Amino acid sequence: MAEFDPEQFEDKYANYFPELQQAYKNAFNRMNDSYDSELVHAIDQQVLNESEPFYEGDGEFRVELPDDPYGRLDGVLVEQERFEQLLEKHVAEIETELRRVFEFE
Repeated sequence: MAEFDPEQFEDKYANYFPELQQAYKNAFNRMNDSYDSELVHAIDQQVLNESEPFYEGDGEFRVELPDDPYGRLDGVLVEQERFEQLLEKHVAEIETELRRVFEFE
């Protein structure tokens, strides 16, 4: 992988698409191995597919979620509190994977 360039990350889908895909896939696989796979899959396909990763500086990333993530769920019954806890863990995994993929860890 080429050295990470914060300015190029502003156009992340043109410059870092394979790395982004890898980070999201790694996070999904880790979550899918540890939690309810039906719910993890729904979060991945119905919420995180519209998320946006941002580089914050100093090797830190943040993932911005679409509005009303819980309202986006379709076909899966889950209490909102449980959903939010799992979503928070999944986002943390993505942020960790972004740091790994871009070699900050």
